[in-house]
Amino acid sequence: MRPTALIAEDEPLLAQALCAELQRSWPALTLLPVVADGHSAVQVALQARPQVLFLDIRMPGQSGLEAAAEIAEHWPAGLPFPALVFVTAYDQYAVQAFETQAIDYLLKPVRPERLERTLERIRQHLDRPATTTQPTSDEQRLQALLGRLHQLLEPASPTLPGNASIPTEPLRLVTASVGATVRVVPVEQVLVFEAADKYVRVLTADAELLLRTPLKELLPRLDPAEFWQVHRGTVVRASAILDAVRGDNGKLSLSLRGRPERWPVSRLHEYRLRPL
Repeated sequence: MRPTALIAEDEPLLAQALCAELQRSWPALTLLPVVADGHSAVQVALQARPQVLFLDIRMPGQSGLEAAAEIAEHWPAGLPFPALVFVTAYDQYAVQAFETQAIDYLLKPVRPERLERTLERIRQHLDRPATTTQPTSDEQRLQALLGRLHQLLEPASPTLPGNASIPTEPLRLVTASVGATVRVVPVEQVLVFEAADKYVRVLTADAELLLRTPLKELLPRLDPAEFWQVHRGTVVRASAILDAVRGDNGKLSLSLRGRPERWPVSRLHEYRLRPL
């Protein structure tokens, strides 16, 4: 079966050049129509399930890192994850992030000789023999990828160009609304911060409040040892976690002391709940 590849690149000339080089260097590779933003990359990748992904780091709406994390989060269990190549203008990524199994990087402008080395790695990855342990090794590769993406997507990560770490005041009090009433809640009483439309739901053991500050602005002000992000829009108090259970669908969910709900845990954040 001819392998397929998806290119996500918002600069038309660079996308056209990469397509031309791929057609020249690997005629057997089928190229899907190029997409120009991260959200489209996620949608097409999950529908078409290509064997190779070329994701630009900087794209409108959603970065290549965020797109890769979302694709990995929803990738069908048991299906080998695509060989993933990031395309970037910043060599910081190359130095610190992408030299690992089935993951590579290309610096802009893409040089033919460097692309040849990348394609050789991809072909070796796709041609590896299937064994009885293949599903396990594929899942291990996916978990390793998710762990790497988690590190890179941390707030104010020093590996991201332009995201210099800026000291922020730790969050001690939450001023939020309950109907027409404004309440001041000590942060040590909060069990869950959950993104909801334009608000953040703030849950304690006996109350639900609405906060107008976006979750991404709250995260740098929360103690990462005490508050764990378990899903894109959910942060829970680690000391309140009662248990974590994997359901029949393979998805992990957890319960908290003081709350009746169960909270889904994304693949990206499962590493926090692995047994020591």
